[in-house]
Amino acid sequence: MSGSATQLSRRDAKRRDTEDRISDCAQRLVEEHGLDGFTMEDLAAASDVSRRTLFNYFPSKLDAVLGNVPSIPGEVREEFVRGGPHGDLVDDLTVLARVILADTDVQRDRVHRLQHILTTTPRLLMTVHGRFEEVCTDIAGLVARRDPELSGMRARLLVRLLVTVFDSVMAAYVAGDDRPLADLFDEHLAAARRLLA
Repeated sequence: MSGSATQLSRRDAKRRDTEDRISDCAQRLVEEHGLDGFTMEDLAAASDVSRRTLFNYFPSKLDAVLGNVPSIPGEVREEFVRGGPHGDLVDDLTVLARVILADTDVQRDRVHRLQHILTTTPRLLMTVHGRFEEVCTDIAGLVARRDPELSGMRARLLVRLLVTVFDSVMAAYVAGDDRPLADLFDEHLAAARRLLA
């Protein structure tokens, strides 16, 4: 790995750590004081960052509590649209899911905390729903670009089925299954494919 690539990786790792710390602090503050019970200044102090740094990471308290939406790199998106990497739609959607899972730092205690604050804070739940719809629309759009015959309802249904598999994976993880999330996803997807065959 070149020096600049190593530096970029360290910078990305540092950015990820700071982002996670801020989000963790935001969730703790919501749990302790409610969403309206603290300010962005309080969050900056709790996270040990400046107010300016905080806003470089998250534009609002809602975003800080929920964390940034995982992204799919452009080259992965384009490979999917071209029919790759395997040539099978469900297998290739699994690759997209693995990329999202790899970009997500999932810790059991934080999942429990987030589930609790979502059930007690309607604005957060509405924001999560909006984010979910955006991600589903984005991935359904990729499916439609790849295969125009699957546009509209069929593409959204396929994405929602995969989200259901993801929900099943998260339930297993929260219940104590410590295997890597990508492995759990493969197992649950295989079970779903057998059931729907």
